[in-house]
Amino acid sequence: MPIRIAAAAFLGLEAVGILALAGWQVVALIGGDTDSVVSSIALIVLTVIGGAIVGAFGFATARDASAGRSGGIVTQLLILSVAIGAITGEWAAPAVAAMIALPAVIGLVLLIVAVRRAAPRRRDDA
Repeated sequence: MPIRIAAAAFLGLEAVGILALAGWQVVALIGGDTDSVVSSIALIVLTVIGGAIVGAFGFATARDASAGRSGGIVTQLLILSVAIGAITGEWAAPAVAAMIALPAVIGLVLLIVAVRRAAPRRRDDA
């Protein structure tokens, strides 16, 4: 299996995870576990949009599009920044930070290797 397919599948799994988070947010909204209904709905919409975008990056990566790999790398870096935020501050949670960072590091490595493997083909095409 080419590394780009593994990277695309990983992005797909992350998209499913993001959409599951949106589902969790819907359950919290219905259960009344929110302070602001308007803010909760906005967050749900943004989460669904984010999940769709990560899924699109996965699809583009599977089709060997450079934009998919680039977007996937940016996504992994954003996830790593969330992990850094989880490890710092008043309510730091190192275990949560590690659970957030580990998949991002794996995804980042897969995407970088996919970029490196695609680079020689692109030079030959020119």
